[in-house]
Amino acid sequence: MFKSFFPNPKWFFGSLVLWFIINCVLWYSGGNTWGQYIGFAQGYYEAELPISITRFWSAQFLWFYLWFFISTAIFAIFWKLKSNNPWQRWSVWGSAFILFNIWFSVQTSLVLNAWYSPFYDLIQKMLGSGGGDIHQLYGEMTSVMYILMVYVTIAVLNLYFVNHYVFRWRMAMNDYYAAHWERLRHIEGASQRIQEDTMRFAKTTETLGVSLIEALMTLMAFLPVLYQLSNHVKVLPIVGEIPHALMWAAVLWSVFGTIVLIAVGYKLPGLEFNNQKVEAAYRKELVYGEDDANRADPQTLTELFTHVRVNYFRLYFHYAYFNLVRIWYMQLDNLFGLFVLFPSIAAGAITLGLLMQINNVFGKVRESFQYLIQAWPTIIELLSIYKRLRAFEATLDDQ
Repeated sequence: MFKSFFPNPKWFFGSLVLWFIINCVLWYSGGNTWGQYIGFAQGYYEAELPISITRFWSAQFLWFYLWFFISTAIFAIFWKLKSNNPWQRWSVWGSAFILFNIWFSVQTSLVLNAWYSPFYDLIQKMLGSGGGDIHQLYGEMTSVMYILMVYVTIAVLNLYFVNHYVFRWRMAMNDYYAAHWERLRHIEGASQRIQEDTMRFAKTTETLGVSLIEALMTLMAFLPVLYQLSNHVKVLPIVGEIPHALMWAAVLWSVFGTIVLIAVGYKLPGLEFNNQKVEAAYRKELVYGEDDANRADPQTLTELFTHVRVNYFRLYFHYAYFNLVRIWYMQLDNLFGLFVLFPSIAAGAITLGLLMQINNVFGKVRESFQYLIQAWPTIIELLSIYKRLRAFEATLDDQ
């Protein structure tokens, strides 16, 4: 599943995490200032970033672009010398490109969040003072439109690239399994595992991986903002006044939801795996019956389909209470952000602009902490696919 596409996966992913940590340490311990040694203006890293599209070609951003490219090139050259996997251009450079697009998306969310406060404060001021200059509203709206246009364009281009990336991964797995077809073709559902499971595995893994990285990057970007905004919200409903109230509310609510969803959904991966097994057995008997009159007799088909029915009914039952708890939690989550701000709103401690900004940041942080809640159905699907392909590969490992 992995070694067909990535160079020496065990060491590759370990080195990727290590290289990521090294770069983060270097960047946050002074690396963000090193641009001045190659021609950037003195103190560029301390300049206040504009709340407009020009932020994306400011000196701070240009230096990060250069840093990211050099870092990726060093990593790619190392693995080119260490291992010569034929798919390295896609697995190394392609992964880096997707990672960069995730970072850019998070930065777009940051500038949009910064735009909330002045824009809604302007609206509140106009409403409270009997009006104002309409051109200010047009200007603010035009500014955010440019930002959204960049965001949408990058997102669409990234989706196009990801589709090619996933199919290349499928090609790599297909080539690997096809080369060992003689040893694999006798395994139950071998054709389906190569034709369908490889595509589903590549696509689902990429989707979950991107979501996880985006959640981590969002936390890294928005937690400091939430920490600063906590100065405006000191009191929580029921609990009362506590330091860093917004931070505690976001973390504890998200951890609570994650634990509950894991507890109620722990049986689903095994049932999904069994579902694939009984479906494959039924389909295989039907395929044999096309060429052999002695196969796929009514009694055998009834017995096999009974297994399919029983497993589906069990799956429906367990998904019923899982989805009930999950949707209950997500509906409450939509109200939780405002609920937390009620004491501050009642006390008049925040403006409309701050309310919108805090609610947005609070939501971003909660969504990041709730990665498992959002992704759990997809994780269940991936685990069932992984089990099928892992059992498939066990033949090649003589297990």
